[in-house]
Amino acid sequence: MTHSSQKNRIIFIDLMRALAVIQMVQGHTVDVLLANDYRSMDSPLFSLWFFMRGMTAPIFLFTAGTVFTYLFRLVNEPFRTNPRVKKGIKRFILLLFLGYLLRYPTPSFINFSNVTPIEWKTFYAVDVLQLIAFGILFLIGLAYIAEKLKINDYIIFSLGTLIFFYLYLPFNLINWLGFFPSSIAGYFYSGSGSNFPLFPWAGYVIAGGVLGSYLAKHPLIFKSTKFSVWLAIFGTAFVLTGWIINILGNPFFNMTSIWPLSPSTIIFRLGVVLLLNSIISFIALKAETIPRIFILIGRNTLLIYIVHITILYGSAWNPGLISVLDKSLNVWNTIGMALLMLFAMTLMVILIHKYKFQNKQIET
Repeated sequence: MTHSSQKNRIIFIDLMRALAVIQMVQGHTVDVLLANDYRSMDSPLFSLWFFMRGMTAPIFLFTAGTVFTYLFRLVNEPFRTNPRVKKGIKRFILLLFLGYLLRYPTPSFINFSNVTPIEWKTFYAVDVLQLIAFGILFLIGLAYIAEKLKINDYIIFSLGTLIFFYLYLPFNLINWLGFFPSSIAGYFYSGSGSNFPLFPWAGYVIAGGVLGSYLAKHPLIFKSTKFSVWLAIFGTAFVLTGWIINILGNPFFNMTSIWPLSPSTIIFRLGVVLLLNSIISFIALKAETIPRIFILIGRNTLLIYIVHITILYGSAWNPGLISVLDKSLNVWNTIGMALLMLFAMTLMVILIHKYKFQNKQIET
């Protein structure tokens, strides 16, 4: 951030980023290690964890879109001269590269003779890094359209969000493998094995852009109770809309539950994300500062993601814990491992920050 933006640092966004990272790390760890015997929806604790696990991606994606757009619009320059355009494209390339690198099918960069069809399918599957990469690219493209057509960001980003949400069902019913190779088809639906196809997941990134643009255009609005109240109102409206669609609309879509990725789920989760933003922004109203560690965790989201994923799931160059402990631990051991993973990731960012600070001291 620039010096001026640091003075008005949006504390609740730092807290949301930290929450998203903590949710991500513990969610992946528990999902890998907890034995199936303890995965019962009759357990209130597991049901709560399962619900929050489902909220991790929307929180993570929405926050990513908010932060990128906030920084993009904070630079009050035309699109062609805005340095955030170039930075965003670089970020797109980096995330895309790392997303595929994490799923690379062979330890050798040039020998693919032993790669199985299942390994190729895993490599082509779209995961969260590729999704965020394209989410950023869409935000840049929509910002360009908004400037050219002289249309408000809120309208363009809201329409973009609705398009990705609305097209999810019809797109998911199409066999895209009949039109495109796996490397492309995975971006359109989950039928080829993708965890995060663009439809509907990119909608959460673009929805975050609405909030990011608003915060950039109203620099001190986050310090008012009114802001938190309006977030709560919009969040409640989306939650109620999702609930109503679940009752009235899902039978029309031949869906019987809110928990599969149905139209009601998509809207419901967006509402919960807004409610969480409302709660945390209200808590942060009186705070002038927060512990530095929360800011460091938010700044190192990508590093934390890559490191903990390779530890848990492995890569072409290392085995993961899943290969030896897959769904084999009891509740307490799983909780202990999740806390240990969180501690390790926190320690990592502290040491990296300390190393960078010492190097700057030496240089000066």
